[in-house]
Amino acid sequence: MSAIQPITMPKWGLSMREGLVAQWNVAEGAVLRVGDEIAEIETTKITNVFESPVAGQLRRRIAKEGEAIPVQGLLAVVADAAVPEAEIDAFVLAYQAEFGTRAAAAAADEPQPELLTAGGRALRFLKLGEGDGTPAVFIHGFGGNLNSWLFNQPAVAAGRATYAFDLPGHGGSTKAVGAGDLGALAGALADFLGACAIERAHLVGHSLGGAIALALALGEPARVASLTLIGSAGLGPDINMGYIESFIAANRRKEMKAALSELFADPALVSTEMVNDVLKYKRIDGVEAALRAIAGSAFAGGRQAAVLTARLGELAAPAQCIWGTADRIVPVEHAAHLPASITVHRLAGAGHMVHMERAGDVNKLIDAFAGA
Repeated sequence: MSAIQPITMPKWGLSMREGLVAQWNVAEGAVLRVGDEIAEIETTKITNVFESPVAGQLRRRIAKEGEAIPVQGLLAVVADAAVPEAEIDAFVLAYQAEFGTRAAAAAADEPQPELLTAGGRALRFLKLGEGDGTPAVFIHGFGGNLNSWLFNQPAVAAGRATYAFDLPGHGGSTKAVGAGDLGALAGALADFLGACAIERAHLVGHSLGGAIALALALGEPARVASLTLIGSAGLGPDINMGYIESFIAANRRKEMKAALSELFADPALVSTEMVNDVLKYKRIDGVEAALRAIAGSAFAGGRQAAVLTARLGELAAPAQCIWGTADRIVPVEHAAHLPASITVHRLAGAGHMVHMERAGDVNKLIDAFAGA
């Protein structure tokens, strides 16, 4: 029998159980390359473009537009044009018959977040991938958590270990943030690397996480192989303090949805589950005090307290910046003042959460830049 390859529903994030095929972008008979955008998949959190994991001719679309398919459920079949239809029929029937066993085995092997103690702090993290390549470490922004990287970490984990962790005051990590300033948070990152025995890493930081990654690269250059800074703080004085304050104060769905809508070029991407998840986090004891401590230190007086542009010439590691041109939190204009040694990628039609809105493009940029 000639090779037949399945394309199945991906799993984005720890809580995803199924996805809805909102739209097919390719027709049956199309010849696919790895990375081609083949469909729009809608989850309870956000809609994302699904890129083909395989190359070949799309012989059959199994899932219909508007149909909800469980994770690892069959979306389509890729096979050479010479493969008879009868063989494809048999493959589809066999896959569907074995789906329950496949799904159960995949769920049993699914990585789960862990807790470790680093520098006396309890920090939650998720490790994905293995390999000999230099590890990649993802650092989320203010109010985020390791799930901020649900579209990115799995893609970058091919061939290397990747780590996403919750900063102090966030997610499942300790809510004790000390001074809450950039130095304290960069210290938490350094302690996390040490606790994981990561001698050197590619750092990928979003927003406040970018400033934290940059601070570590300036303070401990031997530990940083490269920097990818996404909508990064630390590169200019401006910050949308209205967003910061509304995020901290919001305790109702309507208020939180309005705040989160500022993060995206398309506010329709803010789902009910996204709002509920953030409100659940906000109601944990110690969270509001932690967020206020960080905001009071990092954004004192409504401006970014730590602007590191004057020190960028000291960087030993190569650095790139990725910005959504519709960013309403940290202005893309900050990228205009960076030295020529830092490559800047401006992605149109995306806001502050460019790594979610343009995940495929961002993942390619991270992979190409980090190399091995």
